[in-house]
Amino acid sequence: MAGAQCPRSVQVEDPAVYNFQYANPTRICFGEGQIASLPELIPPGSRLLVLYGGGSIKQNGVYEQLTRALAGVTWQEFSGIGANPRYELLMEAVALVKRERIDFLLAVGGGSVVDGTKFVAAAACYEGSDPWDICGKQASVHQALPMGCVLTLPATGSENNPTSVVSRGDVKISFRSPLVQPQFAVLDPATTYSLPARQTGNGVVDAFIHITEQYLTFPVGGDVQDRLAEGLLQVLVENGPKALAEPANYQVRANLMWAASLALNGLIGCGVPQDWASHAIGHQLTALYGLDHGQSLAVVLPSLLRERASQKQDKLAQFAERVWHSTREDKALRIEEAIIRTEQFFQKMGLGTRLSDYGLSESCIPAVCSNLKRVGRTALGEHQDIDPDRVARILARAL
Repeated sequence: MAGAQCPRSVQVEDPAVYNFQYANPTRICFGEGQIASLPELIPPGSRLLVLYGGGSIKQNGVYEQLTRALAGVTWQEFSGIGANPRYELLMEAVALVKRERIDFLLAVGGGSVVDGTKFVAAAACYEGSDPWDICGKQASVHQALPMGCVLTLPATGSENNPTSVVSRGDVKISFRSPLVQPQFAVLDPATTYSLPARQTGNGVVDAFIHITEQYLTFPVGGDVQDRLAEGLLQVLVENGPKALAEPANYQVRANLMWAASLALNGLIGCGVPQDWASHAIGHQLTALYGLDHGQSLAVVLPSLLRERASQKQDKLAQFAERVWHSTREDKALRIEEAIIRTEQFFQKMGLGTRLSDYGLSESCIPAVCSNLKRVGRTALGEHQDIDPDRVARILARAL
């Protein structure tokens, strides 16, 4: 099964790759002009709802391409799904789906729009009394509307995995179900030319940390997964700054879009331990203080790596040598060099790496720890041993 953000509860470091099964059912349509293929992808006779964000698709030509492609399809639209999709707004979409008897959903936008559409797909078919239970109580999803997506912001990999993250109040929670994995994803790099530098930077850093969550743990002999992860990290390091300097460079945008998609389609996580503590902590910074998702991760990861350097030393040393080309003989110095180089890369992409960069002080630490307890995330990391006290130490390092 394709997947992500699914940390293994590992107490003992196993000597070999774990058993796994892998299948990714999402059909990828990659390249310029691929929006025109939508009539072949959407089932004939569908009552379609197109969901999108704040309206940028009407300024960058995507909406016009959609209108042409969907000329023979009965469709309606629902707009306004912003970053960190809000439960209350998504429930308005659910009401529209039920009222108009919609039977297929098309998300057009970045990961937040795709995540929000996944929730709509599940909530529209939910038979319980409170659809929030899908996230808040991790209620099983037994049925969902089929969906596809047109990706305009590469970052989350949500276009080809079964995971969604939804916000309600000061809580941000994920759920996952194979029933909400998109049937297809249209990836046209040309649609990303007009992205603001902030969104480009956030997207690259988000993809980078998706990879490290599955890579910077401990060795299990997963040479294939390691080399795939290292190659993707290098693609992001090489192409990220180029995208800021040359936003309309098709080759650069194509490499970033495909790397971000591969970062979280489940492949590089097959058979290896996964961490996801940076995401769990970062979600609370976003929910409580409004940091962009990428910003929150850029703050947490370097400090987490320093706090957990002894537990992660073998993979961190490998990361230093293979991704950052460090030649230092002393392992501790090599590891610190890699963390510094990672911080510098995030900064080059326009993201701060300290809480103080976003006006936050030590007073935020208890609130983050409290929120983690509130949502039941008190045993994080590849060993499930990062408790709230360790989270506090990680955040203190990030001041």
